[in-house]
Amino acid sequence: MGKGLETRERILAIAEMSVLAKGFGATSIDEVIAEAGITKSGFFYHFKDKNELARAMLLRYVAANDRVFDDVFGRGRQLSDDPLQAFLIGLKLLAEVMADLPNGHPGCLIASVCYQERMFDREVRAIAASSVQGWNARFRATLDEIARLHPPREAVDLDTVADMMSCIVDGGIIMSKLMADPRRLEHQVLAFRSFVKMLFGPAEAVRPVQPATA
Repeated sequence: MGKGLETRERILAIAEMSVLAKGFGATSIDEVIAEAGITKSGFFYHFKDKNELARAMLLRYVAANDRVFDDVFGRGRQLSDDPLQAFLIGLKLLAEVMADLPNGHPGCLIASVCYQERMFDREVRAIAASSVQGWNARFRATLDEIARLHPPREAVDLDTVADMMSCIVDGGIIMSKLMADPRRLEHQVLAFRSFVKMLFGPAEAVRPVQPATA
Protein backbone atom coordinates (compact mmCIF):
# COMPACT_ATOMS: atom_id res chain seq x y z
CA MET A 1 0.00 0.00 0.00
CA GLY A 2 1.41 3.38 -1.03
CA LYS A 3 1.81 6.31 1.34
CA GLY A 4 -1.23 8.08 -0.10
CA LEU A 5 -3.44 5.04 0.39
CA GLU A 6 -2.09 4.54 3.90
CA THR A 7 -2.98 8.14 4.78
CA ARG A 8 -6.46 7.77 3.31
CA GLU A 9 -7.02 4.55 5.26
CA ARG A 10 -5.80 6.19 8.47
CA ILE A 11 -8.21 9.10 7.98
CA LEU A 12 -11.11 6.71 7.40
CA ALA A 13 -10.25 4.58 10.46
CA ILE A 14 -9.98 7.64 12.72
CA ALA A 15 -13.20 9.15 11.38
CA GLU A 16 -15.08 5.86 11.79
CA MET A 17 -14.00 5.48 15.41
CA SER A 18 -15.09 9.04 16.16
CA VAL A 19 -18.45 8.70 14.40
CA LEU A 20 -19.23 5.44 16.19
CA ALA A 21 -18.26 6.97 19.52
CA LYS A 22 -20.17 10.26 19.31
CA GLY A 23 -21.99 10.59 16.01
CA PHE A 24 -21.26 12.21 12.68
CA GLY A 25 -22.42 15.67 13.70
CA ALA A 26 -20.02 15.79 16.65
CA THR A 27 -17.07 14.61 14.55
CA SER A 28 -15.16 17.56 13.11
CA ILE A 29 -12.73 17.55 10.21
CA ASP A 30 -10.24 19.47 12.37
CA GLU A 31 -10.38 16.71 14.98
CA VAL A 32 -9.73 14.01 12.36
CA ILE A 33 -6.86 16.05 10.88
CA ALA A 34 -5.23 16.48 14.28
CA GLU A 35 -5.54 12.79 15.14
CA ALA A 36 -4.20 11.72 11.74
CA GLY A 37 -1.25 14.12 12.00
CA ILE A 38 -1.82 15.69 8.59
CA THR A 39 -2.49 19.17 7.27
CA LYS A 40 -5.90 20.48 6.24
CA SER A 41 -4.78 20.52 2.62
CA GLY A 42 -3.71 16.89 3.08
CA PHE A 43 -7.21 15.99 4.21
CA PHE A 44 -8.89 17.79 1.32
CA TYR A 45 -6.54 16.06 -1.11
CA HIS A 46 -8.37 12.84 -0.22
CA PHE A 47 -11.89 14.12 0.58
CA LYS A 48 -13.44 17.33 -0.69
CA ASP A 49 -16.03 17.53 2.14
CA LYS A 50 -17.71 15.56 4.94
CA ASN A 51 -20.22 13.94 2.58
CA GLU A 52 -17.41 12.51 0.49
CA LEU A 53 -15.76 11.29 3.70
CA ALA A 54 -19.08 9.71 4.73
CA ARG A 55 -19.43 7.95 1.37
CA ALA A 56 -15.94 6.49 1.63
CA MET A 57 -16.51 5.44 5.25
CA LEU A 58 -19.75 3.67 4.37
CA LEU A 59 -18.26 1.82 1.40
CA ARG A 60 -15.32 0.74 3.58
CA TYR A 61 -17.69 -0.39 6.35
CA VAL A 62 -19.93 -2.35 3.97
CA ALA A 63 -16.92 -4.05 2.37
CA ALA A 64 -15.61 -5.06 5.80
CA ASN A 65 -18.98 -6.54 6.75
CA ASP A 66 -19.18 -8.38 3.43
CA ARG A 67 -15.77 -9.92 4.08
CA VAL A 68 -16.91 -11.17 7.48
CA PHE A 69 -20.08 -12.69 6.00
CA ASP A 70 -18.14 -14.22 3.10
CA ASP A 71 -15.69 -15.76 5.54
CA VAL A 72 -18.02 -17.23 8.16
CA PHE A 73 -20.73 -18.45 5.81
CA GLY A 74 -18.15 -19.61 3.27
CA ARG A 75 -16.55 -21.70 5.99
CA GLY A 76 -19.97 -23.11 6.80
CA ARG A 77 -20.32 -24.16 3.16
CA GLN A 78 -16.96 -25.87 3.29
CA LEU A 79 -17.97 -27.87 6.36
CA SER A 80 -21.39 -29.04 5.19
CA ASP A 81 -23.13 -29.64 1.86
CA ASP A 82 -26.51 -29.25 3.52
CA PRO A 83 -27.55 -25.57 3.22
CA LEU A 84 -29.31 -25.59 6.61
CA GLN A 85 -26.33 -27.05 8.46
CA ALA A 86 -23.96 -24.74 6.57
CA PHE A 87 -26.02 -21.70 7.60
CA LEU A 88 -26.19 -22.85 11.22
CA ILE A 89 -22.43 -23.31 11.26
CA GLY A 90 -21.98 -19.86 9.74
CA LEU A 91 -24.20 -18.28 12.41
CA LYS A 92 -22.23 -20.02 15.15
CA LEU A 93 -18.98 -18.72 13.65
CA LEU A 94 -20.47 -15.23 13.36
CA ALA A 95 -21.42 -15.31 17.04
CA GLU A 96 -17.86 -16.33 17.88
CA VAL A 97 -16.51 -13.40 15.85
CA MET A 98 -18.77 -11.02 17.78
CA ALA A 99 -17.74 -12.57 21.11
CA ASP A 100 -14.05 -12.27 20.22
CA LEU A 101 -14.19 -8.46 19.92
CA PRO A 102 -12.34 -7.25 23.06
CA ASN A 103 -14.70 -4.39 23.93
CA GLY A 104 -17.79 -5.48 22.04
CA HIS A 105 -18.90 -4.31 18.61
CA PRO A 106 -17.93 -0.64 18.12
CA GLY A 107 -21.24 0.26 16.46
CA CYS A 108 -22.99 0.50 13.12
CA LEU A 109 -22.32 3.24 10.57
CA ILE A 110 -25.55 2.36 8.77
CA ALA A 111 -27.49 3.17 11.93
CA SER A 112 -25.55 6.43 12.33
CA VAL A 113 -26.62 7.52 8.86
CA CYS A 114 -30.21 6.46 9.55
CA TYR A 115 -30.45 8.44 12.79
CA GLN A 116 -28.80 11.55 11.32
CA GLU A 117 -29.99 11.27 7.72
CA ARG A 118 -30.56 15.02 7.26
CA MET A 119 -26.81 15.55 7.56
CA PHE A 120 -26.07 13.49 4.46
CA ASP A 121 -26.69 13.89 0.75
CA ARG A 122 -28.84 11.55 -1.30
CA GLU A 123 -25.91 9.42 -2.42
CA VAL A 124 -24.83 8.67 1.15
CA ARG A 125 -28.38 7.70 2.13
CA ALA A 126 -28.65 5.52 -0.98
CA ILE A 127 -25.42 3.67 -0.11
CA ALA A 128 -26.77 2.94 3.37
CA ALA A 129 -30.10 1.68 2.04
CA SER A 130 -28.59 -0.42 -0.75
CA SER A 131 -26.13 -2.07 1.65
CA VAL A 132 -28.97 -3.29 3.88
CA GLN A 133 -30.93 -4.42 0.82
CA GLY A 134 -27.87 -6.35 -0.34
CA TRP A 135 -27.47 -8.11 3.00
CA ASN A 136 -31.18 -8.94 3.11
CA ALA A 137 -30.97 -10.37 -0.42
CA ARG A 138 -27.95 -12.45 0.58
CA PHE A 139 -29.81 -14.07 3.47
CA ARG A 140 -33.04 -14.45 1.49
CA ALA A 141 -31.15 -16.44 -1.18
CA THR A 142 -29.73 -18.68 1.55
CA LEU A 143 -33.17 -19.18 3.11
CA ASP A 144 -34.68 -20.05 -0.28
CA GLU A 145 -32.05 -22.74 -0.74
CA ILE A 146 -32.69 -24.09 2.74
CA ALA A 147 -36.48 -24.08 2.26
CA ARG A 148 -36.22 -26.16 -0.91
CA LEU A 149 -34.66 -29.02 1.06
CA HIS A 150 -36.18 -28.28 4.47
CA PRO A 151 -39.66 -26.76 4.16
CA PRO A 152 -40.34 -24.47 7.12
CA ARG A 153 -42.42 -25.99 9.90
CA GLU A 154 -44.48 -22.78 10.17
CA ALA A 155 -45.89 -20.50 7.48
CA VAL A 156 -43.45 -17.58 7.39
CA ASP A 157 -42.48 -14.76 5.06
CA LEU A 158 -38.88 -15.55 4.17
CA ASP A 159 -38.24 -11.87 3.35
CA THR A 160 -39.10 -11.05 6.94
CA VAL A 161 -36.86 -13.82 8.27
CA ALA A 162 -34.01 -12.51 6.08
CA ASP A 163 -34.60 -8.98 7.41
CA MET A 164 -34.32 -10.34 10.95
CA MET A 165 -30.59 -10.81 10.55
CA SER A 166 -29.93 -7.08 10.09
CA CYS A 167 -32.46 -6.23 12.82
CA ILE A 168 -30.83 -8.63 15.26
CA VAL A 169 -27.28 -7.45 14.61
CA ASP A 170 -28.12 -3.74 14.87
CA GLY A 171 -30.45 -4.34 17.81
CA GLY A 172 -27.80 -6.45 19.52
CA ILE A 173 -25.21 -3.69 19.08
CA ILE A 174 -27.58 -1.15 20.65
CA MET A 175 -28.49 -3.51 23.51
CA SER A 176 -24.83 -4.33 24.18
CA LYS A 177 -23.94 -0.65 24.44
CA LEU A 178 -27.00 0.30 26.48
CA MET A 179 -26.54 -2.51 28.99
CA ALA A 180 -22.71 -2.33 28.94
CA ASP A 181 -22.68 -6.05 28.16
CA PRO A 182 -20.69 -6.98 25.01
CA ARG A 183 -22.06 -10.55 25.08
CA ARG A 184 -25.61 -9.41 24.26
CA LEU A 185 -24.84 -9.29 20.53
CA GLU A 186 -23.35 -12.78 20.54
CA HIS A 187 -26.40 -14.11 22.40
CA GLN A 188 -28.80 -12.48 19.94
CA VAL A 189 -27.05 -14.10 16.97
CA LEU A 190 -27.20 -17.47 18.73
CA ALA A 191 -30.90 -16.94 19.49
CA PHE A 192 -31.52 -16.30 15.79
CA ARG A 193 -29.59 -19.48 15.04
CA SER A 194 -31.89 -21.43 17.37
CA PHE A 195 -34.93 -19.89 15.67
CA VAL A 196 -33.67 -20.95 12.22
CA LYS A 197 -32.94 -24.44 13.51
CA MET A 198 -36.46 -24.78 14.96
CA LEU A 199 -38.07 -23.29 11.85
CA PHE A 200 -36.41 -25.57 9.31
CA GLY A 201 -35.22 -28.54 11.36
CA PRO A 202 -37.08 -31.81 11.95
CA ALA A 203 -39.70 -31.87 14.70
CA GLU A 204 -37.67 -34.24 16.83
CA ALA A 205 -34.83 -31.70 16.92
CA VAL A 206 -36.99 -29.23 18.84
CA ARG A 207 -36.54 -29.59 22.58
CA PRO A 208 -38.93 -28.18 25.17
CA VAL A 209 -37.76 -25.09 26.99
CA GLN A 210 -36.62 -25.93 30.50
CA PRO A 211 -38.25 -23.85 33.25
CA ALA A 212 -35.99 -21.44 35.07
CA THR A 213 -34.73 -22.68 38.41
CA ALA A 214 -34.90 -20.55 41.52
